[in-house]
Amino acid sequence: MIPATKPTTTDQPGAHLRLVSDRSAGAAPGITLSGVSKTYRSRDGDVPSLKPLDFHINEGEFFVVVGPSGCGKSTLLKMISGLLAPSTGKILVDGEQVTKPHGNVGIVFQNALLLPWRNILSNVMLPIDMKRLPRQEYLLRAKALLKLVGLEGFEKKLPWQLSGGMQQRASICRALVHDPKIMLMDEPFGALDAMTREKMNVELMRIQRETGKTVLLITHSIPEAVFLADRVLVMTERPGAIAAIYDVPLPRPRSLDSMADPAFTELVQRIRKHFFTQSALD
Repeated sequence: MIPATKPTTTDQPGAHLRLVSDRSAGAAPGITLSGVSKTYRSRDGDVPSLKPLDFHINEGEFFVVVGPSGCGKSTLLKMISGLLAPSTGKILVDGEQVTKPHGNVGIVFQNALLLPWRNILSNVMLPIDMKRLPRQEYLLRAKALLKLVGLEGFEKKLPWQLSGGMQQRASICRALVHDPKIMLMDEPFGALDAMTREKMNVELMRIQRETGKTVLLITHSIPEAVFLADRVLVMTERPGAIAAIYDVPLPRPRSLDSMADPAFTELVQRIRKHFFTQSALD
């Protein structure tokens, strides 16, 4: 069991992990985008990145976005995290509008980005040190997360002493250590070899199942999207728009054998047709 850190009053440790105020009565839990678009300004004029988007991600859902390069997937992730402001529309997390970076998200990037001079446990604890949260309280959680992902006994190792897959597991722990409700993942396994990537997909589903986090994952891989997701959002070429959102009919828990299920094959083919039509398959 991973120790949870969910303070409910402002005088408790870690209370500022929450958004500005409590969720308003009746607001839908999860992530809601209403008319959210993004246009970048340049010397040569406006560059549209995302057309207005409207969709909702349910609390505890594994939601995957797939689309061609340059369609605005990473921009979408940055806006949900509060790192980037939308040009139009609004983003709500548990009924509260996102207007700045907030503590309700953990982010995992394509590369593990572990600090080479810090051991694995210290890397996982980095958000706690930066946020100046009670170290002893979160140290127990960090160790429990490392045990969850199979890195117990590697706490004192340096990043270079671990494989790529093990480093990415540590980065997932780092994203979860402050106990956010949402995990945002930008091509987290894109740099791994095919066999390690499949293993990490299975591992990620187990972590999400055991922690109950809401996961938004971005990928270029259609089979990966279908294998992981409860729902898959398919984006068009830039400026990105919603081409379709598909429910994934595969039961959970899933194993790699699920890829042989006719329902898996059919949905992969259906999604792939979007990109062949656009001539934009990577």
